[in-house]
Amino acid sequence: LDTARQELEEFIPHVKNISDSSVKKMAGRDLMRFKEFKKQGIAVKFGRFSQKENKQIRKNVEEFLALTGIDSAEKLLFTSRYPEDKDTIHRLKTEHHFCEKISEGIPRPWRLIYYRARKMFDPNNYKGRYTTEEKEKLKTYHALHGNDWKKISELMCRSNLSVAMKFSEIKSAINYGPWTKEETQKLMNAVKEVMRRKLQAENPSSLSSLEQSDTDAWIDREKLCQQLPWTEIETKVGSRYWRQCKQKWNSILTSKLTKGQELYRGTNGLQAKINLIKRLYETKAEDANEVNWDELSNAIGDVPRTYVQSKFYRLKVSSVPLWKRKTFSEIVDYLYEKKLPELEEKL
Repeated sequence: LDTARQELEEFIPHVKNISDSSVKKMAGRDLMRFKEFKKQGIAVKFGRFSQKENKQIRKNVEEFLALTGIDSAEKLLFTSRYPEDKDTIHRLKTEHHFCEKISEGIPRPWRLIYYRARKMFDPNNYKGRYTTEEKEKLKTYHALHGNDWKKISELMCRSNLSVAMKFSEIKSAINYGPWTKEETQKLMNAVKEVMRRKLQAENPSSLSSLEQSDTDAWIDREKLCQQLPWTEIETKVGSRYWRQCKQKWNSILTSKLTKGQELYRGTNGLQAKINLIKRLYETKAEDANEVNWDELSNAIGDVPRTYVQSKFYRLKVSSVPLWKRKTFSEIVDYLYEKKLPELEEKL
């Protein structure tokens, strides 16, 4: 187990925080795959799945169905919904090495690929807006079963993720209007509290000197841009659901980190656009999800990824004709070939 953990750490730095049982599974399902990808010079990926990866998952699932004769992706990935076929499906999955086949060609942990496949192929995931009746049912089921989203999803014929997110949205009186000063302050206090706790957990001694300071500058900019426990923050704010809190925080963060900077004015602004277009062109990415936006933000200044993404959005909307009909790579090519010379001439 210790050896497996050490070997996996090369590919997954946070493996020390993963349970022993999960490490054992990863050692069997992932370690050899990761080593093969390393030989090919391919790094293990996390974060959002790209269009290319989604296509590969779809291909892997379709090929496995053709190989085994299982007649639907739902039966393959949600076997518990078909108790009469369960034993046969499990036998076929074992005989034909389901784990290896489903993850073929995708440099990610098997578990993440499996969850992504389930999300893509769950027919309960694409049922449109909730009716008033469904919302009332959801409240009733939650009162009976608590946060047992698997049970509730079966009762409502919606996916686990869908019912959990919808309940988060409707469980209290949600304000959809402009944020008040009081709400904004509650949000900032909630973020500060969870960030302080996170920092203390990572480095218990780090707060001793910070407690004596009246400033909030102790939080690294990089950490501010990382994933936060939004459902917990939602509870602390009280009047907004988690997605609203996340969007508002991103706008506050962007505003604060760029306040007072002259990054996008005059010649600095032209240079920033030029750098952004060049760096995007150099990535040779086919899809926006393949771009490392955090790394790219360094190309134009010490700003969060959301700021770089919004800058790219404004560039394509204002400069690329019929951009909605173009692929990501076509948009970048156009900016590089047509807009870049124009910007360089202005500079």
